Amino acid sequence: MTYQERVATLVESFDDWSGEEEKRKSGKMTDSLHPYTAMFSSVMINRLKLKNRLVMAPMGNISMADETGRPAAKMTEYFARRAEGGVGLITSGLVPVSQDIDPTVTELGDRSYFPRIDKSRSVFAGWRDIAEKCHAHGAAFFIQLTPGLGRVGSPECLINKKKFPRSASWNPNFYISALPCAPLSDRGAKAIVKRTGQAAADGKAAGIDGVYLHGHEGYLLEQMTNPAFNRRRLGRYADWKAFGLDLVKEIRERCGAHYPIMYRIDLSLALKETYGAKMDETRSLKKFRGERTVEQTLEYMKALVEAGVDVFDVDLGCYDNWWLPHPPGSMPPGCFLDVAAIVKEYFAAHNIQSNAGLPVPIVGVGKLGYPDVAEKALRDQQCDMVMLGRPLLADPDWPRKAFAGRVADIAPCIGDQEGCINEFVEGGHPQCAVNPVTGFEDILDGSELQPASQKKKIAVVGAGPAGVMTAVTAARRGHQVVLFEKKGRIGGMLIPGSQPSIKFDVANYVNYLENLLSKACEQYDMKLELHSAPTPEELKDAGYDAIAIAMGTGQSKPPVKGIDSSHVHFAVDVLRQPEILGMAKTAVVIGGGVVGCETAHFLAAEHDLQVQVVEMLPHFMEGVCTANRGHLIHVLEKLHVPLHNCTAVKEIKTGTVLVDKNVSKTVPDPYNTWSPILPENVENPFAKAIKKQMKAMELEADVVILAVGARPQDQFYFDCQSLNAAPDVRNVGDSFRCGRVFEAVKAAYQAGITL
Repeated sequence: MTYQERVATLVESFDDWSGEEEKRKSGKMTDSLHPYTAMFSSVMINRLKLKNRLVMAPMGNISMADETGRPAAKMTEYFARRAEGGVGLITSGLVPVSQDIDPTVTELGDRSYFPRIDKSRSVFAGWRDIAEKCHAHGAAFFIQLTPGLGRVGSPECLINKKKFPRSASWNPNFYISALPCAPLSDRGAKAIVKRTGQAAADGKAAGIDGVYLHGHEGYLLEQMTNPAFNRRRLGRYADWKAFGLDLVKEIRERCGAHYPIMYRIDLSLALKETYGAKMDETRSLKKFRGERTVEQTLEYMKALVEAGVDVFDVDLGCYDNWWLPHPPGSMPPGCFLDVAAIVKEYFAAHNIQSNAGLPVPIVGVGKLGYPDVAEKALRDQQCDMVMLGRPLLADPDWPRKAFAGRVADIAPCIGDQEGCINEFVEGGHPQCAVNPVTGFEDILDGSELQPASQKKKIAVVGAGPAGVMTAVTAARRGHQVVLFEKKGRIGGMLIPGSQPSIKFDVANYVNYLENLLSKACEQYDMKLELHSAPTPEELKDAGYDAIAIAMGTGQSKPPVKGIDSSHVHFAVDVLRQPEILGMAKTAVVIGGGVVGCETAHFLAAEHDLQVQVVEMLPHFMEGVCTANRGHLIHVLEKLHVPLHNCTAVKEIKTGTVLVDKNVSKTVPDPYNTWSPILPENVENPFAKAIKKQMKAMELEADVVILAVGARPQDQFYFDCQSLNAAPDVRNVGDSFRCGRVFEAVKAAYQAGITL
């Protein structure tokens, strides 16, 4: 099998793995390989010796610097906390060096939401502080430099600055495909090469341990070094390898032979493997058919080593199949280990060594936050180092806990990517759904909570993630806490949400919360009351000083004729008890949000039902992270699940659902995963209005599944408030505002530290 065929097989496996028992088992937070002797052994990068083989991935430090680009305290403390947690090497998020050449990297007035190191000495102190704080905890720090964003940069530069984005050739902008990106001139490219060398030299002078080039995912360096995007015919950079090699040589010239250089690269864009015939049929994909082959990538990597690269991390994909470089919860554990193994095989076969005379470490990436998976990959020599991004946002103490064998105490990433990616896409900064302190290390200290000045008797009602976080945080501060849960198990909506095989990360989180709560009850003045639903009157009679209501949500039911029929069920009930499906062969899911689409996948992939999904809005899974949304829709298409957008349910009958569907050609393609949904505050001047051409349709359905949203269960809170059941009554999490784990956990933590 050729390298290209191996990649094709791998990409195919990402969409149909949930039935593989071994892969499902590997996605557990187990400690069977402890002690992790491979993970916690040293490794050399050029002349830099690292204490272990764990690397913090670049996670995009958007809006963590001030408007001049100088790293702020938020960014400094964010990195310092991960260094304290025991990781061996920390890498920054991308730092552009192409200001005023690539108009997408700055905003009006030369303001920046990216950190900068290019401008003046005024920014250097921030980088020195980061490097010194990392060093104080025994961690090395690399700065990740990017020549620019190019076609994947914000299209707002045309609206605000009247400047076209830049790319290697005339390429469509990722966010607005009707917007063209003009070719970067050779002069501009050479200027970026010089600036990269200067930035690397400045980083070295600031005490930063190495430089890291962002050469994957379709950013400007990838655009210049991949014939999918670089279709130039004239000039030096018509050779698609030249730009990357020039960057490395310039860094070597400015920083010397011993300064470590790391390069992030994708072995393949995998566009052909993802989209097949659509590459010839889809206007915005057609130009990219000449992508770099795996063999070409390996040859290019060999040339990069000869030019001076010391270490690589390797993955797959780009923005146009964004779930590959940002693997969501629906992808399997250790998804790119075979990619790293291919590179190691090639380097060994060709005896490729760095200029320092050392083997070139290959860093494994992609859902490696399961300690046994990471350790096995190293022992099996699939990779030489392990990169952790989201796992270290979820729990910065991941390395220390793994080293000590406290795997059950590791807060696991749940793969929703709402805090770490979607948050900064929407205009925020990196955070985490399960760790309320991430991104707020400058103002919060999750490990040293302020003891309560006065011990209170507190009741928390509801043991979903918000209730558990509120109760444990308050108990850690010294309060006497009772947590009430009407069901027999904690977790709330996480319980049905963790049932599909692809939601194994959420199942890990439920187990973590149960362990966290069990230990809290042993260590603090706290107890859990299961199968208990006290009334407001009973809570008042018990004399609590404070009551926190975290009762979550109730399910919504649309006013549709036939909605109360016996074959109509809520999605959460089907997930809890799939046996209620009976002998059904066909199903219609009403509601194309994340719950509806995940339920549709569950029914089609795990229960072999013929499923259709109906959504009134133009887009499915609106508001969900592009990577998570894209992968699930891509898989639903492969499962032959019809997606009916701009469609309204009129009536539910026995065996059928009557709908009115807009069949106009102006209705968006529901299976479009190569273009994102723009944030609602970004206008697309090229967008065309959706016209109406309604058609009555009858969809076959033995069962009908409702996933049309939820409503806050807030009546209990208002009852407690009107009864004056305690001096302090709070409404926390989804029972205040329906949202996600992300909002619920943050709100609960704030309640816990202020009660």
